[in-house]
Amino acid sequence: MHLKPILLFTGLLFSCTLFGQNRIPVIKANSEKVKIKVDGKITNDNWTVEPKAKPDVYKTAGKAVTFLTDIDSITIRVKPGTASDFVILLNGKDSALTRIQYQPSRLEMLKAAKAYDTKDQRVQPAFTYLSSEDPTLKRIRQEMNLDSIAGEGTEVSKMINLLQWVHNEIRHDGGSDNPKLRNALDIIAVCHNEKRGVNCRMMATVLNECYLAMGFKSRFITCMPKEIQFDDCHVINMVYSEDLKKWLWMDPTFGAYVMNEKGELLSVQEVRERLVNNKPLILNPDANWNRKVSQTKENYLEKYMAKNLYRIECLVGSGYDMETRIPGKKLNYIQLVPLDGLNQKGDTSANGGVSFNTNITNNPDVFWAKP
Repeated sequence: MHLKPILLFTGLLFSCTLFGQNRIPVIKANSEKVKIKVDGKITNDNWTVEPKAKPDVYKTAGKAVTFLTDIDSITIRVKPGTASDFVILLNGKDSALTRIQYQPSRLEMLKAAKAYDTKDQRVQPAFTYLSSEDPTLKRIRQEMNLDSIAGEGTEVSKMINLLQWVHNEIRHDGGSDNPKLRNALDIIAVCHNEKRGVNCRMMATVLNECYLAMGFKSRFITCMPKEIQFDDCHVINMVYSEDLKKWLWMDPTFGAYVMNEKGELLSVQEVRERLVNNKPLILNPDANWNRKVSQTKENYLEKYMAKNLYRIECLVGSGYDMETRIPGKKLNYIQLVPLDGLNQKGDTSANGGVSFNTNITNNPDVFWAKP
């Protein structure tokens, strides 16, 4: 007669004990701002406590993550395929469920995306390069005194001198608005007149037109992550050396170029392949951001550019004032995507009277075609 109540009470007691044994850890905070350590090192991640997220997820490839509030901390051991939850109690009343979740590093993601298809025969438009005899490029060469900047040295030394000049002449500001006129002369004029910087795309546009003005075939390329929607990418240049018979990596934002263990300059394609295959890479020692922050191979190549070398895009035509928005203008792009890329079809769109067409290829031989 009394068996059922006893069993019910026992079941409730067991449930409470089990819940207590699996209780989610709680740390306290009086400030919304949290510092994060990954494998013992403070990161640049700006984490804000967000009670409404439920959960607020932090993804990492690290083995141990520490969240440090203004008054408390917790360390979580991270394992692939698992997630760990804890609660940040803000001001003693607002609970923010927080989750630490393993995510492969950007370098690991890049290595998984090494496969292309050299048999991809989709017809693509041929790349073109504006001649240095074009009047607008002649004007750039003369007004910017590019011959003096490039110097009297070798072809490669001239390319590096132009790279360093743009890097030092223009301050990088990733959050700035793009000038209405997007050509070398007007971009530099805006920077001087308004005493401001521009983003990496504008810096690469300036260097591209300087290279073309000096007779060097060049493209500015947009380096992007795997995600279709993203909040950060990077734009650099590839310039063709007739002496070396190859493309060369040039990044005006960081004044950066890349070499192998023999000190030989590398192309964007070679850098990507070496990252994927764990081969040595050397970053020029004076690479820096705005002459304030030195760059290292680990941060610049193995983290930042490993993220952004997943897929790569550039204009079909390389010339003057290419991306200034003028109604009726048509801009054609080609994007190199690995076989496991999320976007395998082209795209067309329009904005402000300008039409944009993006062609997709899985064939690196097509994208890296020599001029």
